[in-house]
Amino acid sequence: MDDNELTVCIRTILGDYSEVPLSEIPENSDLFADLALNSLDVVNIAVAFEERFGIEIPDDDLVKFRTMGDIREYLKHKI
Repeated sequence: MDDNELTVCIRTILGDYSEVPLSEIPENSDLFADLALNSLDVVNIAVAFEERFGIEIPDDDLVKFRTMGDIREYLKHKI
């Protein structure tokens, strides 16, 4: 999966939990401030990534998810 496909996948999953349109989610979007997500949303997003990519994301790693870019970099190393 190339970077563009990964970015589209991340935006799609984030869009499922945020009311922000997919086209308005830049890479530096803060999950909490810009997308109005809460900690339960982040857990659900992590589960969605686990299911989509067949990986396990430890709970301790969820604190690394602050922006869409953080998630992309994390996933690039896991998949």
